[in-house]
Amino acid sequence: MSRVVIVVPCFNEEKRIDVQAFTSFALRDHALSFCFVNDGSTDDTLRVLTSIRDGNAIVDLERNSGKAEAVRRGFAFALARKPDYIGYWDADLAAPLSELPAFVDLMEARPDLEIVFGSRVKLMGRTIERMAWRHYLGRLSATLVSATLALPIYDTQCGHKLFRTTDMLARVFAEPFSTNWLFDVEILARFLTMDPRGRDHVSKMIYELPLTEWVDVRGSKVKATDFARGLREVWQIKRRYRL
Repeated sequence: MSRVVIVVPCFNEEKRIDVQAFTSFALRDHALSFCFVNDGSTDDTLRVLTSIRDGNAIVDLERNSGKAEAVRRGFAFALARKPDYIGYWDADLAAPLSELPAFVDLMEARPDLEIVFGSRVKLMGRTIERMAWRHYLGRLSATLVSATLALPIYDTQCGHKLFRTTDMLARVFAEPFSTNWLFDVEILARFLTMDPRGRDHVSKMIYELPLTEWVDVRGSKVKATDFARGLREVWQIKRRYRL
């Protein structure tokens, strides 16, 4: 039975966390636990998380550090427990937890894979509902990221990812990220530049999995101005990792 830990970064999510969804969900034939990271919330998020602590973990950050650091701290906690897979999932469940089994099944079936990224591709027979401005600005950002990394990635910013637990993963998450909004891209940049097996190997161990369901949830903290910051962070990553 594989062990899976899913890190859920939370900042002022008191009114958006679906307690029932987290407490009732289970992975068939796998041991699943959540690591909720309270990122210095100023509302009652910590109290809500405490109510679903049974069998799960809470990492409580005293001050708001941003999603990138919240995820990294959650991974540090999870890595110490040596599960088979570690992932992160947005607290608002824009993609429901019912999407998670496909990620794990793919990892189990493909031992050559080390990273599975959820991808929001609007296809017939799938429910992918995004605000138009977020979709089109996201496509612009994704195109620039793909060119920067020289990888044909469609959607780096989907907040649903799963990683195979390896020594390389521990190295990638060892130090704080220099970006916050595009830390997903910085994760890939670290793999590309730090993995001694080389770029070709890294490109073959990544799989983009189209989600069957994604619905923008009201109350998202993503704003149009974040895309401008994202453009700066693309340049920052390019310079820092010499891509």
